[in-house]
Amino acid sequence: MKIFIEVIDHTEEEEIRIRCHQVDEEIHELVNKLKTETLIILGYHEDKISRIKISDIYYFEAVDGKVFAYCKNNVHEVKQKLYELEELCKEIHCFRASKSTILNIAKISSIHPSISGRFQALLDNGEKVVISRQYVPILKHMLGL
Repeated sequence: MKIFIEVIDHTEEEEIRIRCHQVDEEIHELVNKLKTETLIILGYHEDKISRIKISDIYYFEAVDGKVFAYCKNNVHEVKQKLYELEELCKEIHCFRASKSTILNIAKISSIHPSISGRFQALLDNGEKVVISRQYVPILKHMLGL
């Protein structure tokens, strides 16, 4: 595979072009990675506003009318509603894990069945997140199970 990088004038629009014989899973993963790396949201933490890459977020959770983005070492409040984040993240490896949680599948270390048809996901940062039974089929589909 050849990779070309061309520096263009600031008046031109930047673009990424993929030329391939067939669109396969590897191409889809590459496109998802590119989309994930470029998606940025604003997070509010201790009177600071931070730009956060979606790829750095482990999960979003709605608590008491507020939405929080959980990253590796800290938590940021975000101004978007959960349904807005779900729409924003639907093209990348995020899915609704419960009524109050959107989970980044790329941050899951392992999953195992829990009680009443639910699953529990162990994330790379050591946190555990419950996946409601109504969303388990979505997770299985995303994992190819």
